[in-house]
Amino acid sequence: MRRGALVDSPDFRTLGDMATTSPPHDDPARPGRVYGKARVRRPVEPDEPGHSRGTVSGRARVPAGGGRVPVSPSVRIGGRPPGPPRRIRPRWGRIALVAGALLTVLGLIAGLGGCLYVRKLNDDLARIDPFSAITGDRPTKTVQGSLNILLLGSDSRDPDQPKGDAGPARTDTIIVMHIPAAHDRAYLVSIPRDLYVYVPKSPDGQFGDRRAKINAAYAWGGVPLMVQTVEGYTGLRMDHVVVIDFFGFKDVTDALGGVDMNVEQDITSIHPPYRQFKKGMNHFNGEEALDYVRQRYQFPDGDFARMRHQQEFLTALLDKAVSTGTVTNPVKLNAFLKAATKAITVDQDFSLVDMALQFRGLRSDDLTFLTAPHSGTDMIDGESVVVSDRERAAAMFDAMAKDTMAEWMAANPKPTR
Repeated sequence: MRRGALVDSPDFRTLGDMATTSPPHDDPARPGRVYGKARVRRPVEPDEPGHSRGTVSGRARVPAGGGRVPVSPSVRIGGRPPGPPRRIRPRWGRIALVAGALLTVLGLIAGLGGCLYVRKLNDDLARIDPFSAITGDRPTKTVQGSLNILLLGSDSRDPDQPKGDAGPARTDTIIVMHIPAAHDRAYLVSIPRDLYVYVPKSPDGQFGDRRAKINAAYAWGGVPLMVQTVEGYTGLRMDHVVVIDFFGFKDVTDALGGVDMNVEQDITSIHPPYRQFKKGMNHFNGEEALDYVRQRYQFPDGDFARMRHQQEFLTALLDKAVSTGTVTNPVKLNAFLKAATKAITVDQDFSLVDMALQFRGLRSDDLTFLTAPHSGTDMIDGESVVVSDRERAAAMFDAMAKDTMAEWMAANPKPTR
């Protein structure tokens, strides 16, 4: 059974006996989450140059050559900390709505005989090969016609990143997008970046083969190791991978003529040129919108506020992208589609033409957003991690594997959000 495969995977197999098991820490990378105004360590590239300079806006540098981090054998991994667990907000906001808008608009064009235009956009997409580097067995495809697409969000020019840092972009958004064989819906499951899972060994053999926060896989082995980690956790075979650069949304916003957003309180940006954002409805161009949605230290809930504003921003983008003023304006539509496709990187076999034709009937109401079931947060070696709810997660991913998500949703009307 697919569910059994998930429960027997390394990250689930030891969840029940975590109280007596300590994960080996053979790497100095310390994935972490930003809570409120605190700056907490997050994963870094294993070969990142330079000595430790402290943590800057959530990105930690490690000493050259690494080193071992001692772990207390008495660390309690299972269970919950005292008091109710923190509610984990989904991280799908950065990319899911724009991805849906792009497919929706392309579907409309393809349906009207614009396949040649969509094919040209497809030829211009940047591509990677995330599958050939994966070693070992991969999950088996069980239902033909259904699709599982891994969506990864990054911010290649995050101003909070230390100046002069030439390392690759981080990934803060991890989504499994499941499309049933009927192609009439899409289920987008957000995987918290701090979810504590088994990460396979990196291609160079220096990292992984241990339990860690899931976004460490990206730092240790890029997209291929992230794919392998997600497949091992879910028991699902990924058919495609889409990496979306959040910085590219600046050009997408400008192509649409800007967006209208409601600012919840007066703030001053912490980034040059230190814009003043006034409470109430505002019209933003691309630079202004991206600056606003990057702010977090001025708000009581910190990073959660930033995620909320990113979701509001992308909702505004979606509304503008599918509006009559965009779809019926060839110049604006062309600018939007070129900017949107420039912001994404896909696998070698991804076909924008096929996707547009197959999903041209999908609208925002056909998208269901979920979060991978979890039991809240816990502390492992002084770090706050998200602990998976193994039974509920296994049941949900088993439903995806069997293409029975509609039945699972009916039996679980209020899944974890």
